[in-house]
Amino acid sequence: MHNAIVSYRLGMTAEPSSNAPRLNRQVCFAMYSASRAATAVYRPLLDELGLTYPQYLVMLVLWEEQPRSVRELGEELGLDSGTLSPLLKRLESLGFVERRRSAEDERRVEVFLTDAGAALSASAAGIPQQLADAAGLSPAELDQLRDTLGRLAAALHSSR
Repeated sequence: MHNAIVSYRLGMTAEPSSNAPRLNRQVCFAMYSASRAATAVYRPLLDELGLTYPQYLVMLVLWEEQPRSVRELGEELGLDSGTLSPLLKRLESLGFVERRRSAEDERRVEVFLTDAGAALSASAAGIPQQLADAAGLSPAELDQLRDTLGRLAAALHSSR
């Protein structure tokens, strides 16, 4: 019996017990796989804009409202400053954003779109529809999926 337990724990058993976790039944793997697939669809679309996916996310936030402080961007995107700062630096070198110290509080750095960054939104406007088309889901299904994933993310964040 002991050898069977050791074999199972090492993943070497030929006949796993019926209550063993299965990869295809895991929500985490379904999310991981879907995320990788979506990123693969986004990659060529964003390459045309000269953006990476994380840079695209920053631009989406700024297209909604600007200026945004670096802190606000980090909170909105769930990124720490060590990750966000290089993204912003690269977007600035591409000519899409500009970082400036706040006139009211010199400790606060605000991020503004440049004219080129604002104009890029027109080129990116079709990307959500292209992803939707690739997904093969109806608008209602995509809305439901987004809402479900949003609730899941909020619940998981609050459970920490």
